[in-house]
Amino acid sequence: MSRIEQRVESPDELHRPGRWIALSVLVLAVLLVAIDATVLGLATPFLTEDLEPTGTQLLWIGDVYSFVIAGLLVSMGSLGDRIGRKKLLLCGATAFGAVSVLNAYAHTPEMMILARALLGVAGATLMPSTLALIRNLFHDPRERSLAIGIWGAMASAGAAVGPVVGGLLLEHFWWGSVFLINLPVMAVLVVVGAKMIPESRNPAHGPWDLASVGLSFIGMIGVVYAIKELAAHGPSWGNIAAGIGGVLALCWFVRRQLTLPAPLLDMRLFHHRGFSGAVLADLLTILGLSGLVFFLSQFLQLVQGRGPLEAGLAELPAAVGAVVAGLIAGRAARRFSVRSVVTGGLAAIGLALAAVTLIHRETAYPLLGAVLLVVGVGAGLAFTVTSDVILSSVPKEQAGSAGAVSETAYELGAALGIALLGSIVTGVYQNFDTPHGVPPGPAAAAHESLGGAVEAAHGLPAQQGQALVSAAQESFVEGLGFAAGVGAAVLLATAVAAWFLLRGQKLEDGIVHQ
Repeated sequence: MSRIEQRVESPDELHRPGRWIALSVLVLAVLLVAIDATVLGLATPFLTEDLEPTGTQLLWIGDVYSFVIAGLLVSMGSLGDRIGRKKLLLCGATAFGAVSVLNAYAHTPEMMILARALLGVAGATLMPSTLALIRNLFHDPRERSLAIGIWGAMASAGAAVGPVVGGLLLEHFWWGSVFLINLPVMAVLVVVGAKMIPESRNPAHGPWDLASVGLSFIGMIGVVYAIKELAAHGPSWGNIAAGIGGVLALCWFVRRQLTLPAPLLDMRLFHHRGFSGAVLADLLTILGLSGLVFFLSQFLQLVQGRGPLEAGLAELPAAVGAVVAGLIAGRAARRFSVRSVVTGGLAAIGLALAAVTLIHRETAYPLLGAVLLVVGVGAGLAFTVTSDVILSSVPKEQAGSAGAVSETAYELGAALGIALLGSIVTGVYQNFDTPHGVPPGPAAAAHESLGGAVEAAHGLPAQQGQALVSAAQESFVEGLGFAAGVGAAVLLATAVAAWFLLRGQKLEDGIVHQ
């Protein structure tokens, strides 16, 4: 860690004119990328009917976007430090809009998976750039905490706003419309951002090491794929090999970073207990939030029979909780302590997940709404404060790399929330007993996914179809409860770990520069 140097700053340096307008543009990018991570939750039944993906393909459509972003964030954060964060942001926004069209008009499951992966590549250029630019726009630590609070609130809320946006669009248009909404937003971002956002980069950067880029990508994808497949289908030579290959690639990546004069990621940052604890809390906060939102979207529609818009609005308490908590998180961390706020946020998510184990098909909305509100509040507190800790722990020249670490934790958490918890849901779901008399074809389709069961039931006699759907719904709820129990145990254990890892950690108060 670099030595902290004290110096007096001019008012223009300390309070850059137009910084709040610039922040609003950056927040727009974050909100859109976060929304895209969960907007497919409500579109899943429509997409399933149109593209007819298998259960495995459906999971890949849901999580490949986050996997690719997680694999590329470190590389893109470092690239922004080198070529300029504003330049990377605007190029990424343009690409994000263009690839959204490909997503909207995908006509096969394979094309949809490829389009989602390309959207992840574009998204990876946006996320670390936004956080790094905030680090350079706001030099007053208290203002920066508020700015990160707004950024964090939008990042957390985006996961919950996605279903609402999706619901509104799906009430009136086909499922591809959830991607086309990206076009006008990205157009505004490029036009306003080009004028209002100042450029920043690391003046002492070295070359962009392509070998490190490849190692980080291969390592992240290998590890995440292995976890996903292991949870869904148990151990096999394929996923074990992928996991070992991913771990070896990440070990090689770390070893290479320690020898490079200008590494993609300064691994020495992780020697700081508070930095490492914040990254861990970051990851598992989003794991709990994204996993819950993704599968409650299907529960509300396919189990309780709500329409897309009604289901989206039902998940709004998570967004409200995240926004409110994100805005007060920095002040709360200074008044009490960083570890108490982060631990409290993680514990809140864990307890909310524990409550999900109690739901059944007829569970009334007040309990579901309360669970979502608590998850949102917990995510807003924990994610905002940990992002502030991560960003303020490094010199501003390394803001892109630090932002990439925070965003890698965010996207990896989103991916694992869907993949790990989703694979548990799928594994339990597929074991339900087929009602007597259901033909093999519809029975096989029903065991692929809950959406497949609902679709298969349409071609059966009414009583037989109802029996099939009822059995599938019961199995889905059982799987959701089991996955929520696992998630609750992980989050509560992380809350305990955060209490010790973040001991003595504080947010900046004075005007200091690193």
